[in-house]
Amino acid sequence: MNTEHHHRHRTPGTALAAALTALLIAATGCSSKADGGSTSDDADAGGVKSGPGVSAKTIRLGALTDLTGPYATLGKSIVQAQQMWADETNADGGICGRKVEIVVKDHGYDVQKAVTAYADIAPDVVALPQVIGSPVVAALLDDIERDHLLTFPQAWAASLLGKDSIQVLGTTYDVDMIAAVDFLTRTKGLAQGDTVGHVYFEGDYGANALEGSTWAAKKAGLNIVGQKIKATDTDLSAQVTALKKAGAKAILISAGPAQTASLVGVAASRGLRVPVVSNAPGFAPQLMKTPAAPALEAMLHVVSAAPAVSSDIPGVEHMVTAYEKKYPGSQVDSGVLSGYNAAHLLGAGLEKACAAGSLAREDVVEAHRSQKNADTGLGTPQDFSDVSRPASLSTYVLKPDGKATGGLVGVEDAHRAPGVEEYLKTRS
Repeated sequence: MNTEHHHRHRTPGTALAAALTALLIAATGCSSKADGGSTSDDADAGGVKSGPGVSAKTIRLGALTDLTGPYATLGKSIVQAQQMWADETNADGGICGRKVEIVVKDHGYDVQKAVTAYADIAPDVVALPQVIGSPVVAALLDDIERDHLLTFPQAWAASLLGKDSIQVLGTTYDVDMIAAVDFLTRTKGLAQGDTVGHVYFEGDYGANALEGSTWAAKKAGLNIVGQKIKATDTDLSAQVTALKKAGAKAILISAGPAQTASLVGVAASRGLRVPVVSNAPGFAPQLMKTPAAPALEAMLHVVSAAPAVSSDIPGVEHMVTAYEKKYPGSQVDSGVLSGYNAAHLLGAGLEKACAAGSLAREDVVEAHRSQKNADTGLGTPQDFSDVSRPASLSTYVLKPDGKATGGLVGVEDAHRAPGVEEYLKTRS
């Protein structure tokens, strides 16, 4: 799932999108207290400069997650996947001769709790491989920049770009929606003058997605009819009625899984059997256990920076096998891949910083930003060198499959949709 996905924030938008309140299983989470961590800037015996969160024996990382709120399922997946990475890393000798520890704080998707949790752990960690929630990241932007704390949000709004210490991983919502419009025009027979609906969450996630769809539709000669909704809107009958009346030939949705299920289920039952394309945060594998499953398999596609967890990419297959062994009974979903990939990328930045002789926070940020082709083997390579651009411009197209691990299978491999570079120039 995603958050506003991920990238830009300004308005505290609700979107982290793992949503599904009714279907999500609450997870219990552990919260460990940060106990110490060197704050010295002295070089250790190996000649590596340290700083907050780094001692002679440990590198401490922080996670601000949701284990008790609307994204509890997502939070649990990310926390477990990142702990698996830490355990694997430590078994392999750690990073820079140090064991990795992850301090987990549950904010329950409450911004004030998150601000308090950040103040609690920030003095004692060197980086944050996970922060769930666009509203949360928005509230912490200035603090994170001031503290030079390398942070990977689980959110993808373009409003999060442009900050040295904040790294949106993969594409942003607008880039994926440009790919969605391209997919519809290439494969679903949309023609100039056709109307496409776009149902979207208020806030940064939906607004950023709408920017992309509006731009791409104009280029293709299509008309976008927007339907703004709240995260609390889980019956989309009125929106389906409006889009049917408008003659929509296809529908885009940038919301949560509960909204996607309602939209597709209602549209199918009312005879509006048109193609639907969702941003990644709008799907969760739990949907395939609901009455909407047949309609989702028939009508829905998902655009995502990440491949399906059912992919035959060797790194993804290894991750799924290891995760199922370590956490038997846990759902393998997009959060597992997102969390594991983020942890690997953070580890690579820490290794680079170590090789350059300093694990001080500013130097970790600089080492991270020096990477132009970071490739974990879990999807597309990432370019972290330009803070104003998404780390990747390549989008996968996926579709629901109730028999597949994670509930999705690949339809099109990662590719850059035509016009994306041109679009980014209009944003800069």
